[in-house]
Order: sequence, then C-alpha cells, then structure tokens
Amino acid sequence: MANEKVLKVLVIDDSAYNRRALGEMLDGIAGVEVVGKAQDGEEGLRLAHTLQPDLITLDLEMPRMDGFTFLRIQMSRQRIPVFVVSAHASRENIFRALELGAVDFVAKPTRRISPQIMEIRDELARKVEMARNLKPSSLPPPQPWSRESLRPSPTEGVKTPERVPMDWADGEEPAARVVVIAASTGGPAALSRLVAALPQDFDAGVVVAQHMPPRFTTTFAERLDRLGPLTVMEATGVSSLRRGLVLVAPGDRCVELARGGEGFIVREVEPSIHDRYVPSADRLFRSAAAAAGRNVLAVVLTGMGDDGAEGAMFVAGAGGRVVVESEETAVIAGMPSATVRTGVVEQVEPIHRLAGLISEFGRPQPPSLGDGPA
Repeated sequence: MANEKVLKVLVIDDSAYNRRALGEMLDGIAGVEVVGKAQDGEEGLRLAHTLQPDLITLDLEMPRMDGFTFLRIQMSRQRIPVFVVSAHASRENIFRALELGAVDFVAKPTRRISPQIMEIRDELARKVEMARNLKPSSLPPPQPWSRESLRPSPTEGVKTPERVPMDWADGEEPAARVVVIAASTGGPAALSRLVAALPQDFDAGVVVAQHMPPRFTTTFAERLDRLGPLTVMEATGVSSLRRGLVLVAPGDRCVELARGGEGFIVREVEPSIHDRYVPSADRLFRSAAAAAGRNVLAVVLTGMGDDGAEGAMFVAGAGGRVVVESEETAVIAGMPSATVRTGVVEQVEPIHRLAGLISEFGRPQPPSLGDGPA
C-alpha cells in the first residue's frame, strides 16, 4: 500500500451532513484522500477542473445545478469516473445517470438526511477499491438514447411474464436457443447497447444475470424494454422463455434455466451458500449448459471478480459457445479476463462487435430438410 497511488476523491452533495459523513467514510479508506467537497453541480464542475480528482461521488437531486446537468457537462469536458450516491426512491434517476456516463452507484438507505447513511460504508469502500482499476479510456461514453427511452415510466412495475411454462399466446414460439449473459460494473451501459442492437426477428431467448441491488433490476428491465424491439422483463416465479424475450434476474435472487415441454423455462430460485454473487452468473450458466447443451451462447461482459468463469466451462463442456467483452470497451475487465483464463473462450470482442455476434447467433434458422416425411 505504501507505493500505491493515492486516490483523490471529490464529493458532491447538497447536504452538509452527507458531505461530512461521506468525507469521513472515504478518508477512513487506506490510500484515499478527499480533496474537495461541493454543494451542487456548479461548484462541482469548478472543483473537478481545478482539483483533477480520480473519482467523483455525486448526488443527483441538488439545487442550482443537479447531478444530470453536471454529468452532461463534465463528460463533455473530461471523462472522470463518477459514482452516484442516491436514494432507493430515485431508481429511474440512477439509470438516467448511468446513461449519461456515470460508472456505478451506491444506494442511500433513505432519502432524508440521516445517520443511516453510514450503513453504506462497506459498499462504498468496495466501490472505491474497484475504482483503482478504472481507466478513463475504458469509461462508457454517454448514450444518445431517445427522449422516449429516458422518459420515466408511469408505474414502477414491469410487464408480468407468463407463469405457466407452456402457455403460449398466438404467434409466440418457444426458444430453441438461449443466450445467457453475465455483467457487473459497467453492465447497464453495455447491456443497453446490446439489447438496443438486437433485431426484431431474433430467434432465441436471452437471460441476464446483472449484479445489482434488489428492486433496481425491476426498473432496469423496464428501461431496457424501451430501447429496442425485443420484450424485456424481470424474471419472476417461473417464466416461459420464448423467442425474442429477454429476462433479467432479480437483484436479490438467482435464476436457472430448465427444460419445459417444447421449450425452456426460467425459474427464480433462492441463493445458496455456494453462490458468491447474487444474481449468480455461474449458476445460470451451469443450468443453461445442462438444459440446452450446444444451443447456448454464454456472454461475459464487464465486471469485477470472476462470476461466469466457472459456469463458462460447463457451457463449453456441453458443446455451447463462450464469448467475452474485450478490455477495449470493458469498464472493468475482471470477469472477462477470468473467463479467458479458463481456456474455453471462443472470441474476445468489443461491445459493438458482440452485438453483431449475438444477433448472428439468433438469426432465424431455415427449416431442416430432414424433418419431412421419408
């Protein structure tokens, strides 16, 4: 630690109490120095320019200049890693901030100024340590989503997926092939690009394990649903996996793929003591390998740690394919690199090429000539 570079942090929050509490928490982390505190985005822009911090923590709801305006201006000037520190009640706002270029977020336990903010100490410390591995060149650029995609939904819920495994509506067909995706830090931006790029005739089902706190995955699925032609839902209970459907694992649960008559079902399950991450990509990948074999494409995106690496070996062992995001676009290359080290990865590609690769995997297949009468 003696030779490690000191991480300079700028805190932006309109609450004097929160600024002081966050400052104390950050100063208590070895190798971290709070170099400035700002009470709104306008002051934050000035301090970011003069202090040149390595990391910024940002509140969103502030007078004079809010966090969204700060992000738009700051990211156009200089891309510095920004972690949003905001309340659970502002889930839509947090995803707007991620689309504007923020890297990750820490959820405050309450909207009101309260000593409860100290509850985020451990999570904040983990995020800050992760920030040491960030390179400004790898930060996701702000996403040019349409006004429609950024418009808050009138409700907090998302469309309810089918609960009866094989109760297919008119025009719906079970997925014969499956894409399983693992993502963590930087994942929301990467997944937004992937989902927006998938074609309307995508001939496979998709299941996503994105590391994210409970309740945020509901809003995340809802936002993804507005980005492209595919239907995106949070996986709840038992859901049929049809062609062109994207299911996102709940933040505090795991999901597994299983056979269900003519196709596949996705089951919401309790995490076990063996699940080091929740939702667990390893658990999803292992179940997909067992249920779908060679009809699986496993995709490991940006993230810290190694979730997905062990599961990828099961996918490859069952005849499926494994691809990962390259360091060129991954905000954190931990998960992709860990998967590469297993030796089972078929391709390493930047996020825009992964979108094309997944689309090709889901290209509609012509009917087999061998299926007709002899």
